[in-house]
Amino acid sequence: MKILIFHGYLLRGTGSNIYNANLALALAGLGHDVHLLCQDREAESLDWVNSVGTWPQAGEDGIGPLSVEDLRPAAGEGSITVYRPPIGTVLPVYVEDPYEGFEARAFPRLSDEEIEHYVGVNVAAVQAVDRQVGGVEAALANHLIMGPVILARSGVRPYAVKNHGSDLEYTIKPNPRFVPWAAEGLEPAAAVLVGSHHTAASMWEAIPGLGLEEKTGFGPPGVDTMAFAPLAPGEHEKRISSLREDIAGEPPSTTFGRDADEAVSALAEFEAAEGPRVIFVGKLIVSKGVDLIVAAWPLIHRQNPGAKLMLVGFGAYEMGLRALVTAVTDGDLQAARDIAMVGRALEGGDEEPLSYLTSFFAHPPVGYDEAGIAAAGSISFAGRLEHDEVARVVPASDSMIVPSTFPEAFGMVAAEAAASGVLPVCAEHSGLAEVTGTLAEEVPEVKSMIGLPLGPGAVAELAGKVNRWLALDRPERMRIGKNIAESADRNWSWQGVARDVISASAGQVRKVERT
Repeated sequence: MKILIFHGYLLRGTGSNIYNANLALALAGLGHDVHLLCQDREAESLDWVNSVGTWPQAGEDGIGPLSVEDLRPAAGEGSITVYRPPIGTVLPVYVEDPYEGFEARAFPRLSDEEIEHYVGVNVAAVQAVDRQVGGVEAALANHLIMGPVILARSGVRPYAVKNHGSDLEYTIKPNPRFVPWAAEGLEPAAAVLVGSHHTAASMWEAIPGLGLEEKTGFGPPGVDTMAFAPLAPGEHEKRISSLREDIAGEPPSTTFGRDADEAVSALAEFEAAEGPRVIFVGKLIVSKGVDLIVAAWPLIHRQNPGAKLMLVGFGAYEMGLRALVTAVTDGDLQAARDIAMVGRALEGGDEEPLSYLTSFFAHPPVGYDEAGIAAAGSISFAGRLEHDEVARVVPASDSMIVPSTFPEAFGMVAAEAAASGVLPVCAEHSGLAEVTGTLAEEVPEVKSMIGLPLGPGAVAELAGKVNRWLALDRPERMRIGKNIAESADRNWSWQGVARDVISASAGQVRKVERT
């Protein structure tokens, strides 16, 4: 089957990028020919990409003739061709982050004319690919804007839509101006896939009147359960050491860019931990709740001397987070209170206090400042790691913390931690709660430790749940970890995701019912 995927971003780095890379691999593994439109300028370097299509010259239709370069033979019956539509230097995004070679600009900061130009170029590109391959048989549009409207206007049928969540929460809901574009793309779609009940309900409320309830189905991301798998005793340090050595010897990255020395240093500290290893993987933005981890860390470290915390990711709140780490580990609680009060201003927004943080620092536990000083040097920033690198270090951890304070369409990092036999302690809401709910139901031992209710007591509760897990002896943690890994394997796999996408493009879904 010839399958077209529209994804306007990269094939590495963050959630929807990883989703599409793994989906393409799974579809090709099932014997299908995948035609994937994105903006990854280093797609040629991915060893699973067989061909790359570009538009090197402008033409009368605004994009010029399509040129396809074969790179390497396919490993099996299926193949993957990546195409880069010539959109220019402005890349419309939901959250502004640096993209090498682009001016990343949030959708609300674009004029209608700029958006229509972006849509028009991509429509022409989709039509060119469809002609080139002799007509596709199924298609998927990623995000509610602008992938669906691009496929709708291109005439490609049938197609499904994958709602990742960030488009809905960061752009459409705060800016109803984008609802007509979303509606135009959703109305002809055969189905809409979501990761959770929460995301479905949020979408139905934001985009009413289209009968979306009747064609919304479950389509959470998958987990590579071969890469994310429990390690045998004694393998943890070796796994971290191997990754550290590989990064130390790599050429500079040019897509997002990273400080390889910083990553190497963070991994060296993680490897040398004399106590448990705790990890966070995600954007360093306020919405991910990383400030809660930093505030809770002295309480975790106090009960687990020698423990190390590694923060993996990048984002606009990094400088604010580093300042918070310094304040906490200096025992300077007034500085920590000031950072909590300034809040979102430290990631470029308006000054807005972080309520959970201000509540905690208003009345910290007795001895908290001394515990913070004792934890100095136990927190490291690794920066960005590629997804395959994350798969090498997560199984070498003892716990993952996912304390997002903003709705998540699906807790993919939590599912990956579970597949690794690593307990994910997650905020108890949205798609995260559906992941942890599944794990708690199938592995009852983790029920009291896995879900974090958000509120004024969130920091202390987070520390208590992580400490409860780490207080178990290692053999017991490994036994429970094996059980949660088996649960993850049963519930989330990329092959299942791929089959769901094909079925959804024909209008067949595991329907999401109203609760």
